Amino acid sequence: MIDIKKDFLIMGILNVTPDSFSDGGRYFAVQDAVARGIEMAAEGADIIDVGGESTRPGATPVAVEEEIKRVIPVIERLRQECPVRISVDTYKPDVAKAAVAVGASLINDVSASLAKQASELGVGWIAMHMKANPMEMQVDPTYGNVLEEVGEYLFSKAKQAKALGVSEIWIDPGIGFGKRVEDNLDLLAGLTKLVESNYPVIVGTSRKSFLGVLGATDPTQPVSVEDRLPGSLASAMWALALGAKMVRVHDVKETVQATGLLSLMTSEKELA
Repeated sequence: MIDIKKDFLIMGILNVTPDSFSDGGRYFAVQDAVARGIEMAAEGADIIDVGGESTRPGATPVAVEEEIKRVIPVIERLRQECPVRISVDTYKPDVAKAAVAVGASLINDVSASLAKQASELGVGWIAMHMKANPMEMQVDPTYGNVLEEVGEYLFSKAKQAKALGVSEIWIDPGIGFGKRVEDNLDLLAGLTKLVESNYPVIVGTSRKSFLGVLGATDPTQPVSVEDRLPGSLASAMWALALGAKMVRVHDVKETVQATGLLSLMTSEKELA
């Protein structure tokens, strides 16, 4: 269980994959992944989120055995060498079970289907909204009212998890997962509707493609992944200002600096 002693938490992304959209292959070797996890903890991450399968649009699933082979050595080493909490980014029950056995205490579940496993394992659970699956989620996603649909879905999943006895439940609107640019903006603009549910909200916008579209001066030339830090920081600070309790990011050091300023401005406003 997380003790939220400050207003929000920072989750550092650690992709132990060859094909993630942002840093695929960079931390595929165990020693590189562990070093990056330790570095993010030193930079101020509260949680390190270890994933062994890319869930970028169009990504191909990997076998359970391969995903376990990728993440377990990293989680095991980080649990020994890193002072912060470890989460596992998976939607597969067997991967979640193996990860918890070596030290993960939070399941970051893009399928929102592992509440039963989280309850049985006695760990926290993040339920994310995703339309379809990574292979198909960006094939003409449509909504009547995206905020209502996502909210109803997440509240239903959270209620089910609570009934199963999961003691730590987070909800994630799934920015970029089966959403158009305008859907992502609507979710960010209306984030307080999710916050008001009293379930802690986590938001992940870091380096995502909609930021490349919105940040471009030429609509035919989106901003490259490497140059999306400004949009990543702006959207993360917006989410925190509206009440999100955690942001999931690649750039921990820069996010910590930005949240420090946000905290100062918020406290000054309250004192005024």
